[in-house]
Amino acid sequence: MSAASAGAAAVPSPAERFAAAQARNAGRSGAPRLEEFRQKQEFPLDEFQLESCRSLEAGNSVLVAAPTGAGKTIVAEFAVHLALAQPRAKVFYTTPIKALSNQKYSELASEHGSDKIGLLTGDSNINSSARVVVMTTEVLRNMLYADSPLLKDLAFVVMDEVHYLADRFRGAVWEEVIIHLPDTVRLVSLSATVSNAEEFGDWLQAVRGDTDVIVSEERPVPLEQHVL
Repeated sequence: MSAASAGAAAVPSPAERFAAAQARNAGRSGAPRLEEFRQKQEFPLDEFQLESCRSLEAGNSVLVAAPTGAGKTIVAEFAVHLALAQPRAKVFYTTPIKALSNQKYSELASEHGSDKIGLLTGDSNINSSARVVVMTTEVLRNMLYADSPLLKDLAFVVMDEVHYLADRFRGAVWEEVIIHLPDTVRLVSLSATVSNAEEFGDWLQAVRGDTDVIVSEERPVPLEQHVL
């Protein structure tokens, strides 16, 4: 067997990555912020949500791949919780389209108060110096190239629908953001449709440092097929 073949065979699967993350987290001394966060929820968190949140609290970035409706956004909300628990830390929550940014802004403002949440899109500029700012991915890319002062104290970036990285026309924007973010920023990558979580996780590990890949295939709503 060639060295290349041996290296390819040694690449862990998403399930093995998940198990490794569990093992690492088992040896860590508690997760007090996660316990605070859990107590505020109206429902118990699933195992993949818990593992993702523990990884964030331990200082890692995460790639979370789970079906639509499984609750991936809980992980993003925990990043917001972590940032607001610190004196000055910020979160940028990015989405691929303005409509999603507007929706997420409304949800976060309702939960945390409009004074803590901002919105930046091509059409809106609301409270841009807030601790939590929702924006389109293109806005963040432009901020990075302009070395915007709003990047100061940035601790987390949520990339919702991160599978847009593979988009033929817009994918370069996601790639540029991931590569050019400061090393101190933890990345929360969320996707329901990323098909190569294993390879994507390897790339994130290479460019962003410690990144846990957490994959859940459980669907809260069964997928049914009908033939007409």
